[in-house]
Amino acid sequence: MSSVSLSLEQAHSLAMKCLQANGCDTANARAAADRMIQAEGDLCPSHGLFRLPWYTAAVKSGRANGKAKPRVEQLAPAVIRVDGDNGFAPLGQEVAHQPLVDCAHKNGIAALAFVNMFHIAAMWPEVERLAMEGLCAFAFTASYPYVAPAGGIKPVYGTNPMGFAWPRKNAPTLVFDQASAAMARGELQIAARDGHSVPETAGIGPDGEPTTDPNVVLQGAQLGFGGYKGASLAMMVELLAGAMIGEFLSIESAEDDGGKGGPPKGGELIIALDPAKFGDPEGFLAHGEKLFEAILQQEGTRLPGARRFINRQKTPETGIEIPQSLHQTILALMN
Repeated sequence: MSSVSLSLEQAHSLAMKCLQANGCDTANARAAADRMIQAEGDLCPSHGLFRLPWYTAAVKSGRANGKAKPRVEQLAPAVIRVDGDNGFAPLGQEVAHQPLVDCAHKNGIAALAFVNMFHIAAMWPEVERLAMEGLCAFAFTASYPYVAPAGGIKPVYGTNPMGFAWPRKNAPTLVFDQASAAMARGELQIAARDGHSVPETAGIGPDGEPTTDPNVVLQGAQLGFGGYKGASLAMMVELLAGAMIGEFLSIESAEDDGGKGGPPKGGELIIALDPAKFGDPEGFLAHGEKLFEAILQQEGTRLPGARRFINRQKTPETGIEIPQSLHQTILALMN
């Protein structure tokens, strides 16, 4: 497959120009571009420029507000609500970050109910940034109905990712971001684009038939990781990031889209905890490191997110490569 080499700066400029050409103002374009290029810099292409056509489609269709101005509201001493003004999640997360940090440090725990927004970005950046403030953080969001419930064959749940981050003193934060589905939707789409097969556990065809063809899975349903265990976690995320905060379930997000094909509209729940307020203010960091040391003593192990930090150190010099077909698609979107 032919590819195009770009520096991170060139990739960011390309994303900015494309977003602004399609109706985003500078603030919204920059926040979305920052998030995509952070993923590219971590060598996670499924959440990088691959997502740019979705962003532009949402603005061009009129579903998403490219000039959104997110608003912060304090609902309770430890609960913050952000109305995304029908825009993309990255700008709202920026606006909410400091209020959430301050609230968590004051109360020991704080929750952010993020509503009326479109989230198609990686989840590790928002929790990683909170961990850099000394907080432990969780994040949950739903999507479109892609995943069948345990025992079923029709999609009901989103891939419903979860992010988690833990602070560290003299090392990169521990961060993971994983779907409750056996594969992230973007990874499945890239496998289809590039002609690769997927594990039989990734999904089923329209009639419930087993398959390793990602195109057939995309027409049928994805499966939760670990069978019913992943499906149960997907259901949990539907309730936390949907029903509890007054936002769409995945099935409702699909109804709202009405076949337009843009990104899902919905909500995100972020929970931040200050470990220093939970009874061991001097020892919690060292105690966590004891666990990490025990893990790393075993050959072949690594901590979640470790490869991303290694990649992040290299890509400012090496740059990135994207498929030529994607580059052409982006250029066409700018005309």
